[in-house]
Amino acid sequence: MASHIEPSAFLVSISQFDFISISELFMSQQNTTKGVLCALGAYFIWGVAPIYFKSIKEVPAEEILTHRIIWSFFFMLLLLTISRHWSYFRQVLKQPKKILVLGVTAVTIASNWLIYIWAVNNGHMLQASLGYFINPLVNVLFGMLFLHERFRRMQWVAVGLALTGVLIQLWQFGSVPIIGLSLAVTFATYGLLRKKLGVDAQTGITFETLWLLPVGIIFLLFFADSPTSDMTMNSWHLNILLIAAGIITTVPLLLFTEAANHLRLSTLGFFQYLGPSIMFLLAVFMYGEVMTQELLITFGFIWVALILFTLDALYTQQKLRRK
Repeated sequence: MASHIEPSAFLVSISQFDFISISELFMSQQNTTKGVLCALGAYFIWGVAPIYFKSIKEVPAEEILTHRIIWSFFFMLLLLTISRHWSYFRQVLKQPKKILVLGVTAVTIASNWLIYIWAVNNGHMLQASLGYFINPLVNVLFGMLFLHERFRRMQWVAVGLALTGVLIQLWQFGSVPIIGLSLAVTFATYGLLRKKLGVDAQTGITFETLWLLPVGIIFLLFFADSPTSDMTMNSWHLNILLIAAGIITTVPLLLFTEAANHLRLSTLGFFQYLGPSIMFLLAVFMYGEVMTQELLITFGFIWVALILFTLDALYTQQKLRRK
């Protein structure tokens, strides 16, 4: 017996299919837009963060770091509660090895924060921006050395150009962009350890700030001796700015995490130059830092390297899509 389908049923099924397809497409576009906006927000905040740190430059860098640790910890506790994320925290709590590694990542990211704060408030924003321009190349290098990832030919050229820029500065001018390299290496080390650890951002940074919290409190209570170390003697305006260190840390992290949930990592990677670019422009045009000849040469090599690096990533992405 031949099967018979009513035309009306066929039309209903078609209309349902169209509705679902359009709905899914609309949701996909919404998610992509949300991801792009979150990524822009995260990297924009990271880019303009020097304005915040400059506004409290009368506070020593190590004290700012201490406030960043303390208030970030309390903001993360609030965040874990709001997002109902405590189950993830308890899971990691049962894994001592992961907690110990998070102690190492805590020291690594604290070192990065301290170098960054000191650089910004001591007239070295250009070197700080250089560090975050170099960072993607150091990430690729670390991937080869520690994760056994293979270099593509253009990646070799990009890393070689970056290294050439640093070596020319050393040979011609007898100096090394130590601040930039330190920021790039500490942040890449942090990223590598966190990647291998497999702990989500919220839980990870909560444990990291928990590790650092006792040291921060002890330093602030017993060792910090600047006029701003006693918060009861500070103006309310300064205290609000110090507490805001937690927001400056956690908000871009939240936006970045949300962006990562809605965008391909390859797409997200193209936003990473926004932060150091804004920092570079602020350093030159807002704070009047001088682009010395040695820095200009190093930046030139790094920028060419990043152009090649980005073109290679685009080419590889297109190649994978065709397959």
